[in-house]
Amino acid sequence: MSFLTQTKIDFIGTRKLPMALSALFIIGTFVVLFTRGLNLGLDFTGGTLVELSYVDPVEVSDVRQELAQGGFPDAVVQHFGTARDVMVRIPLKKDKASAAISEEVVSVLRKARNEIGVESQPGKAQRCSSGPNRSIVDCQMQVRRVEFVGPQVGEELVEKGGLALIYTLIAILVYVLFRFEWRFAVGSIVAVAHDVLITFGFFSITQMEFSLSVLAAILAVLGYSLNDTIVVFDRIRENFRRMRKASVVDTMNASINQTLSRTIITSGTTMLTVLALFFLGGEIMRGFSTALIVGIVVGTYSSIYVATPTVLALGISREDLLPVKKEGAEPTQP
Repeated sequence: MSFLTQTKIDFIGTRKLPMALSALFIIGTFVVLFTRGLNLGLDFTGGTLVELSYVDPVEVSDVRQELAQGGFPDAVVQHFGTARDVMVRIPLKKDKASAAISEEVVSVLRKARNEIGVESQPGKAQRCSSGPNRSIVDCQMQVRRVEFVGPQVGEELVEKGGLALIYTLIAILVYVLFRFEWRFAVGSIVAVAHDVLITFGFFSITQMEFSLSVLAAILAVLGYSLNDTIVVFDRIRENFRRMRKASVVDTMNASINQTLSRTIITSGTTMLTVLALFFLGGEIMRGFSTALIVGIVVGTYSSIYVATPTVLALGISREDLLPVKKEGAEPTQP
């Protein structure tokens, strides 16, 4: 038997401090969300996205400065893939059409790049190949993709994203209610809501872009957190029937310690995969992987210090989980 399966950590006895910290984090999350909000991406707000590929590596700060000088001070610029690939996001402008915005962005950047090319290497801009794609391809930059998201689509995504979270929470409540007992269902919902709110708070504090991929990661966090919590709850239910002379607190502590090795191994292996996405996936996967990292850490913590203490606070007892003995039934023969 490994060391982790022999631990005797008093998780429940030390629950007050972690629960107080969780309460402070939740309050802080609400304050930050109401004061700063989320940095919603174009998926939700609407706007124009232009993906560009440069011949040579380019600094994001240089592209941002070129756009600011060309009349786009609010442009969001970031690398994706390699240092030569750049993604430009322009917020929705009521007085300009999306096609005109994208053409103007490309024109501003191409002009700036060609000027740099002429200054650093005279004659280079003039040696650009001509042909049917001359308006798109030159010796400095190539347009990879242009995409537009209208405000109506953005509002619809916000509504459907919120409904997806609500429906998921309801489904979790129903599932745990039928599989366990209502106190466990409430504990699961509290833990899952805790994880989601903390993740939202993290993105609000850091002002990282909140896109559809981040929302998808949060939905994945719901499943991860629930799975970890269910494993602990299942062991608690088994030990309530097995450890008949132990107190409720001792039974819960024993259950958490017995599942601790499984929790650490699962969280560790999942974290390795997500860290690979974070460091090697580029900017496109940065928000998605960040949400998963936060969710894994908070989800592992909540299954121990939020879900189980909540069930205890609701007054769970061994009798609530033992099968009800039918009146007049004969005792089972050994």
